[in-house]
Amino acid sequence: MKTKEAIIQKIENGTLVTPKGFQAGGMHTGLRYAKKDLGMLVSLVPAECAAVYTQNHVQAAPLTVTRESLSKEQKLQAIVVNSAIANACTGEKGMKDAYDMRKLTASRLDIPDHFVAVASTGVIGEYLDMEKIKKGIEEVSFARSKKGAEGFEEAILTTDTFTKRSCYELTIDDQKVTIAGAAKGSGMIHPNMATMLAFITTDANVPATVLQQMLKEVTDVTFNQITVDGDTSTNDMVLVMANGEAKHQPIDEHHPDVGLFKEGLRKVCEDLAKQIARDGEGATRLVEVSVQGASSRADARVIAKNIVGSSLVKTAIYGSDANWGRIVGAIGSSEADVNPNEMEVYIGPHLMFKDGLPQSFSEEEVAEYLKQEEIRISVVMHLGNEEGKAWGCDLTYDYVKINASYRT
Repeated sequence: MKTKEAIIQKIENGTLVTPKGFQAGGMHTGLRYAKKDLGMLVSLVPAECAAVYTQNHVQAAPLTVTRESLSKEQKLQAIVVNSAIANACTGEKGMKDAYDMRKLTASRLDIPDHFVAVASTGVIGEYLDMEKIKKGIEEVSFARSKKGAEGFEEAILTTDTFTKRSCYELTIDDQKVTIAGAAKGSGMIHPNMATMLAFITTDANVPATVLQQMLKEVTDVTFNQITVDGDTSTNDMVLVMANGEAKHQPIDEHHPDVGLFKEGLRKVCEDLAKQIARDGEGATRLVEVSVQGASSRADARVIAKNIVGSSLVKTAIYGSDANWGRIVGAIGSSEADVNPNEMEVYIGPHLMFKDGLPQSFSEEEVAEYLKQEEIRISVVMHLGNEEGKAWGCDLTYDYVKINASYRT
């Protein structure tokens, strides 16, 4: 029998429009100085939809509008996104602008208003230039093409240094099914669905209720396990659209391939999450923390997040400093079940700490390892059988420079 890894194939050049029935595009409207700043993603037919949102108590107008859209039928046919301006903390005018973005998009596509989701990302507390937004919605071209998908990917970026995408293919009921995603995120990234936008498309036939439960569970082990700077955003969300164009039987909770589809969704989300962590503002290294042998799954996740989110750990990695004590300190401050006399800590292949005592290691070898672009920290707790992962990046001088001049 083939494993899920063998059945689920990565499509290296896949985009948001690789799944059947999707089109995308992006353009420059003038909200930003030169880069694309408005994107549109369209399904040719109404798609089942699921979403998760930022846990920040201050939430931007587009989230309210999108929540309202999904509350009607849990279906979407289009997503309109702008960058540069977050449309957060903008009062009644900001809310009206978000509703107007939805209405203008629905009118352009001749679909009901509630089939449109709205997303914004950028500076908080500034108003949208609705003349530019209106012109963009009326003029943006979208297609099932690589150019269209790349235009959308570029339009959603803020301080990102590269576009982020992922695509996987699997077979359900003898039909080829594709799951793809695009995301933005670089700063203000912290667990609990913080600053990022992620849009996932699939031609699978999945009822919205099943899709919602899957997305929540997958988000908990992917997007909620990344941290760049500990700040949560006002705007961000993950949206999944499943339009059923693959023409297989509905994937309900009893379908034999429900686990296979969920694993494909997880792979897309993990790919995007790791790309966001890699692109942390000013980052030079991607950091993955793996925790094994924890007493609970929640403990494993919180320990991993605490390590990867520690400013002291992040700066040590930037300086290629084999300071294992900072890792142990982050574990101990995590509020998880911890026994330092039982655990092991590794930086890459190098054992640094075991059974409450430091281990002998080569400073030069560990420092050399820490100069790689991808760093792995492993912790074995010896308290149970649960495991968890988290992703982040190092903390550099450039992070301060980027955020000190964000509005200028």
